[in-house]
Amino acid sequence: MSEAAKSAPKPAEVPGERVFLVVVDDSPELLTALRYASRRAKRTGGLVAMLYVLEPIEQQLSSSVNELMKQEAREQGEEVLHRFSELVVSLTGQLPRTVVREGNKRDELLKLIAEDPSISILVLGAATGAEGPGPLVTALAGKHAGSLRVPITIVPGSLDEAQIDAIS
Repeated sequence: MSEAAKSAPKPAEVPGERVFLVVVDDSPELLTALRYASRRAKRTGGLVAMLYVLEPIEQQLSSSVNELMKQEAREQGEEVLHRFSELVVSLTGQLPRTVVREGNKRDELLKLIAEDPSISILVLGAATGAEGPGPLVTALAGKHAGSLRVPITIVPGSLDEAQIDAIS
């Protein structure tokens, strides 16, 4: 590798670039958040980062079985990220950054934001059901809102594509 290639900044290290972080899960409002983040990233010259958090595997089986289960879960997470990466590319023209972690979703999200200074905005989709906007939105917009170093954009899950396009 050339010396210039080694020292060249990665996309996320370019000063002033906006990184829109979206948590990828199986919620219906994910597509709303991802579309909004992608459109804002394209419009502002930023990029999308996606976080997928694996639930911890219970340590009740043999270590080899646990490792196999972890590997399968990681591969599934990477497949999910790949599938949503295609949507981001179609909307922005560039590949998103992807991160896979294991643990509690809220805790891993907070750690990533604290560790990665390139993340500039967290984009979450709000659920539309009677049970509320979702546990992540509830936790981060409530108790943890004041401790975050980035703003949170909460996109109503009831918006359709045309409405998202109009506001982004």
